[in-house]
Formats: sequence, C-alpha cells, structure tokens
Amino acid sequence: MQIPGPDTRVVELRVHGILGTTGDALTDSVASVDVAGDGVGRIVRPADRLRRPVPGPMLTAGDRTVPRIVEGYVWGGMTSGGWAKASWALMFPFALSNVAHWMLPPPRSGDAVGAVLSRLLRALLRVGALLLTMLFVAQLAVVLLDLLAAQCLRPGSPCLDSVPESLRAVPAVRAMPAMLLLGLVVLLMHRLSSVSWKVSGSWRTFGGRTESSPHSARAPLLPGANVVADPDTPALRALHVVGALAVIAVLALGGPLTPSPDPRWMLAELLLVLSVSGTLLLDDPSGMGSGPVAAVVRGLLSRTARRVVIATAAVLLLAVAVLPGPLNAPLPGSGATVDAITVGLLLTCLAVAALLVPAALLARPGWSSVPRELRPWAGGWMAAPMLMLACMLGAGFGAGLALSLRQALGGPERLRLPDAYDDVALFWGSAAVLLLVGGLGLGCWMLVRRWLPSGVEDVPEQVSLLHAGRQQDQRNAAGSWRTADVQRRYSHHVLLLVAAVLTASTVLAVGLRAWGFPRTEWADWLRALGVLALGLLAAGLLRMVQLAAKERTAGRYLGILCDLTLFWPREAHPVVPPCYALKVVPELAARAAEHLAEPDTRVVLVGHSQGSLLAAVATARLLETLPEADRERVGLVTAGSQLQWAYPRAFPGVVPHGSLRDLAGSLNGRWRSLCRGTDPLGGAVTTWNRQVFDGMLIGVGLRPDGTQGPLPPATRGPTGALVLGGDHWLPDPQRGPFSFRRWVPGVLGHTDYSGDPEWDRAVAMAAGLEIPVRGATLPLRTPTAVAQQTADPLGALTEPRRTEPEPTADAELGEDESASVSDLLGWDPDEVAGTGEAGAAETAANDGKPSRSALPDLTDPRGRAAPWERGNALRAADR
Repeated sequence: MQIPGPDTRVVELRVHGILGTTGDALTDSVASVDVAGDGVGRIVRPADRLRRPVPGPMLTAGDRTVPRIVEGYVWGGMTSGGWAKASWALMFPFALSNVAHWMLPPPRSGDAVGAVLSRLLRALLRVGALLLTMLFVAQLAVVLLDLLAAQCLRPGSPCLDSVPESLRAVPAVRAMPAMLLLGLVVLLMHRLSSVSWKVSGSWRTFGGRTESSPHSARAPLLPGANVVADPDTPALRALHVVGALAVIAVLALGGPLTPSPDPRWMLAELLLVLSVSGTLLLDDPSGMGSGPVAAVVRGLLSRTARRVVIATAAVLLLAVAVLPGPLNAPLPGSGATVDAITVGLLLTCLAVAALLVPAALLARPGWSSVPRELRPWAGGWMAAPMLMLACMLGAGFGAGLALSLRQALGGPERLRLPDAYDDVALFWGSAAVLLLVGGLGLGCWMLVRRWLPSGVEDVPEQVSLLHAGRQQDQRNAAGSWRTADVQRRYSHHVLLLVAAVLTASTVLAVGLRAWGFPRTEWADWLRALGVLALGLLAAGLLRMVQLAAKERTAGRYLGILCDLTLFWPREAHPVVPPCYALKVVPELAARAAEHLAEPDTRVVLVGHSQGSLLAAVATARLLETLPEADRERVGLVTAGSQLQWAYPRAFPGVVPHGSLRDLAGSLNGRWRSLCRGTDPLGGAVTTWNRQVFDGMLIGVGLRPDGTQGPLPPATRGPTGALVLGGDHWLPDPQRGPFSFRRWVPGVLGHTDYSGDPEWDRAVAMAAGLEIPVRGATLPLRTPTAVAQQTADPLGALTEPRRTEPEPTADAELGEDESASVSDLLGWDPDEVAGTGEAGAAETAANDGKPSRSALPDLTDPRGRAAPWERGNALRAADR
C-alpha cells in the first residue's frame, strides 16, 4: 500500500441509486453545479453562493486530515422525465423478457452439453421475445382494424354515429387510417430500439467494448464484465420489425393458419418464417463463439439486406391497406392470429422451463462451494418465471385495452372480440382471486407478527451488541431487523408465488378452452372479474404514464421500473429503451482515471443501492485498465447494496459470487460496505454466516488476499459501528447527536447513509488512509447503568473507576496493544458479571435473573475521542 504524503487528496465519486436524486442531495450540499458531462450524465460538485465548485469537507484519517473533493454522477434523467420516457412503461413486458436472458445460469467451461443447452435457451428466449412483439402488434390490430374499422364503422352500425355513411361505405377509407397508425407504432418501435446513450466526449474511447467483449453466457472474471453493447442488435431489430408488419398483414388476410391464394398472404407467411427462423438461428446476439449457421445468417442480414426486407414488408402493409377486402363483420383472422401467437408463447415458456432444469443442474457445481443462502434463487431457474410474467403482462395489457374500448363503444352486444380475449379475462379473474387470497393471508401473518408482544428477550443478539447500552434503540430496531431480514430472504418467493398463480390460472383457462367445458356461473363471474381487473390495469397504466409525464414525483416512482430493468443491454429483446449502464460505467471509470492522472490523488467510488452495482462494475473496468501502481489508489464503498443477497443470486452469469471475491482481492481491503440490519433493500456484501459468540460478532467473508473464510471478530469503531471484514454495520437509530455533525433521528432503513459518521471513516479506509481499529471486542452481558464518563479539555476520555482487568482472548490485539478490555473501555468487570452494585440492583429488579441488556455507551478506546467531538474540547481549552 502506498504511504500517503503531504499532498495526498481524496476524490469521492458518488453514484446514486433508483428513483434518481438531485445534485444537492447527492453531494450533501445546499447547492451544486455541473463540472463535467453532457447534461444527460452529469458530474456535479458542491457550490458556493456564487455557483462556483468548492471542495468537500476535510477527511479525517486517524490523527490527520486530508483534503477531499466530493463529486457526484447524476444519471436519473436517463430513465425518467417527459412523455417519451414515461411511455417506456408500455414496454415493460419487453424489458422483462430481456431481463430473463441475463438470469440464465452460465455454462461451465468445457461442458459441451451445458453449452448446447445455453444456446437453446437463449434462442428460445429470443423467439419468445419476438412473439411478444407480434402479440403486442396483433392486439393493436384487433383494436384498430377489427373492432373499429370492421365493426364499429361498418355501414349501418350505430357505433360512432357522427361518422358519415359516405366514409363507411368505402373499406379502404376505413382501413387506411388503422394501417397507418399500426405502421406508425412499428416505426416508433424501430426508432426506440435504434436509440442508444452516447458516451460523452473524451470519455468515448475509454473502456470501449463491443465485438471483443466476453460472451454473455460466460462467467466474468470481475462483476459485470459481460455487460456490453450488442453488435447484432440491428439484425435482431430488423427481424422484429419484419415480423410485426407481417403479422398485421396476415391478420387482415385471414390468419396464419388459413391458406389463401392471395400472393400477399404468401408473402406475409414467408416474412413470418424469415423473422422466426432468423431469430432462432442468430445464436447469441453478442456474436462471440457463434457457429457457421449464425455467420451465414449475419451475412444475409447485412445492412442492405435488412433495408430490402423491411421495405418489402412496408410495401406489403401498404398493399393490404389499399385493398383490405370486405370489412363488414368481425375479421376471421383476428382470433386465429392471436390464438397462434398465444399458443406459441405458452409452448416457449414450457420449453424454457423444461430446459432450465438440466441447465441449472449442470451449472450447479459452479456454485456448490458457495454457502446455501448465497446460491442462485430457485437453483438458477428464475429465468422461467420471469419470462412467464412478461408474457402474461403482455397479453393482459392488450386485452385490457381491447375490453375497455369495447365496453366504451357499446359493449359485447354490439362488438365482438376473439374468443381468446374471454380466456384472458378468465385467466386474470382467477389470478386476481388467488392473488387476493394470498395477499390477505400475508397481511394477516404480518399483523399477527406485529402485534406479538416483544421485549428485550426478543431482541436479536446482533442488535443487542450493536446498540450497546441503549435498550430503547434495541426495541426500536429489533422489529425493523426482523422485517428487513424476511424481505431479503423471501422476496424471490413472491415472484415464484406470482409465477405459480399465473401458471395455475393459465392451466384453468386453457383447460376450459381445450376441453370445451360449458360456461358456468362461476366461470362467468371470473370472466367479469377479469374484465374489471384488465380494465383497471389498462386505465391505471395509462394514468400512470400521464402523471409521470407531468408530475416529477410520479415520474420518479415510475422510473423505478426503468431503473431496475434498463440496466441490462439489449440481448433477447431489442425493442427496449437504451441501457444506461453502457453510458454510466465507462464515464465513471473515465472520470476516475482523469483524477488518477495526478499522482497524489486517490479515488474512491461510492455507490448507494443500484448505484453500488454501477460503482462496482466501473471499479472492475478501471482496475482492468490501470497499471499495478495506480490500482492501489482506487477504492470502493457500497452502501445499502444488493451485491450479495440479490444480484449474484438473480444473475449468476453476470455478478457471480466468485467475481465479487476476485474484486475484493484486487482491492486488497479497500472495499468497504456500509449496511444496516433495518434496511430491507440493502444488506451485507462481504460477510455471511454472522453470529454472536461469547460477546463477539464473528462470521465468514471475503478476505483482502482474494480468498474467503472465517474472519477475525468484529471491532467497534469510534462511531459505534461494528466492523466485520469489509462490512460496517451501522447502528440504526444512529448514536448521537454529535457536535458539528449532521444527525438524523429514528430508524432510517435504506435512506441517508451519508448522514452516518461512519461514512467518512469507510471512505478513508477505502482510500488506504486508515485501517480498521485494532481494539477489544465487547461482551454481550453488561449492565444497563454504566458509570458516566467525563472528558478532559482535550477530549481524552477518563473513567471514574478502574479495576484489575479480566483475561481476554481477543484475536485482534497485537503485541503492542496489550491493553485489556477493561483498560480500553473503562468499565468494571464485576458489573459485567452482574456482581457489582449496579448489577446487583438490576438482578434484583428482574427477580434474580441476570439482565441480557446492552453494552456500555462508550465506543471509543480510552484516551481518544471521536474527531468531530474535538472541536468543543479545543474551544473549551482556549477559553
């Protein structure tokens, strides 16, 4: 480790999480100003009253202070704001199908069977994504071409009687607007999938990765090494556009399963076969390790060939619009087209679910050495329920729009929809009942848990150890600890439960349709409930989009969906909004490299929540490009992070546990993680299997040398935090208030990590300016009342009474730190055992039972005070 010199400074580069934020909040300042970026990705610093950038507060490292520059990267504008970004919510099923691709288990190196299964799964996911696009366009065609043009506006219909009969008499006049609107939707989809965030200015060439990047199914050496741009997205996009245009033509000409001598029908069928087969044979869109068939397909899908095929499909759509045929009754091709696509989606979901079982079993040896609680969710099978959820939501959005519009135009007595819409309504009705029952059961269970009597005996041992001497804080934190732990442990079970409910509802709807069960009263009741649920779904979605475009708060909350799904590049589905990680990660790494060009500068990347994933991937990219000497000036701090309990378990091929171990070894102890047990979204990152033994917090975790195993017992920092390995467990509620420090009362959970005084200490450690305090661990059994301590004018802590120390087996005490626990903390061992005056009084008050309460309030080693407390002492000495 490089020794800091007199000119050493620290640059703290912060990255926010979901919901976005302002530059002021990110930099903890009353004003901020841009210092770099392109307005989309903004680098901000604190500013003075004249809007000039100013450095941040001095960073205390041991007994010295080091200049610090606080910068923040604001990326929230990439996912929220305005009508365009608000409308991205309509593409949410597409984004989920794309996310499912990244959840596939990675094949092991040298496993030929696993590699074949991985290619088949990726191919099926791409076909499923293409069918989702076709279903979306077909449902719009049912609304515009069938429900409106062919039924509502037919001659003699009382629907929309303001339209004159002269226009109703000409089929082409009614078909042309519908076809133009459908073509416009497909054009907008093409434009959306063509947009990508550009890396700003001089940062454009830093960390650029395209065709030479690792394969998406190959386990990376560092986190996110395969989160790269897809060079074959244009080919996949062209296939989706051709398939969408061909589906519109087929629906208007009688359906895909009804042969017709019309040459337009045969051309449409040919284009459908081309889009499906091309998507299936394209292999992995990243273009790495592709076979000869995929190479031929890519050659056939060159830029010129793509333009020719898209132009052919557009001419076909125009020909159908000019000569649509009779439009005086419900179109026979509507039901056949929607049924064929729906059956294809169901078969694809079943095939993916079946093939994922052997693929996950073959990949299992890759994580067999990982603790059970850190292994992939559902054994690596989570891609199947994610694809199922995407398909059901895609079918529900379109059906809800059609059913709502039919009801508004006159109801089922005047207008007819394909039978598949009744099946969708039945599906959502039964799903709503099952979800309602499950939700009520979960709510009752949570209420019972909340009303159960709680006391000191219900406080977890780690909470007692963390909130030493503060029984009220222990009681306040205990419930939040349990609730947050349940959410982290079982959140994926909710997704599995939803997938199971959707599967059961699908089986019910398909069974009633396939075996021709007669309509019964309960089935009609479920259909009516499903129509209501779909109507509310469609209306709620459109209302949310409208609010998100006009109101900042609603836009931020809708942006949660974008923040979580748009991190992933386009792989399975190209018609999704652009991936912000492809811009944020290289710009973060490039900005850090600019600062590291100055030899006395140390850079610490700090990420909160989703920003911790961005910061970790950027740090990994940075370490790959820097020389060995400069790597020692890079550090990483994560706060409220999901890098242990969520991302490695949901995306084992992108952020596997081994890549986190390699990153920790590359940073050599300069990866610090701030975590709270009350945080339901963030958790520990570098440690696991934690328990309190003999008054010490012990556990297993990542070591600075790149290995993993048992760690030395946790030490208590000067702010009350317990430091175990690289994890800093923060007391929540905070200790304090402290002089000259911002203090926030109450249980904070996932918010305001930067307000904790341990934040600065973690940054100093990540910068290599400080090592964890080597001090005694604290026992668990202590009295409630502890002798009050006084501070001398210089802030040195003195104890009112000292006794002979008890022997201690603290592994953290070195030869030059032979002070005992009693010397360091200044408390009476008789009181600890419950034999002193205070201990006897409390034992008597508890009917002779020794109290299992808290540790003393004192957290500083004897003779030292917290840095922010020294100001008062110095001022008192001056007076």
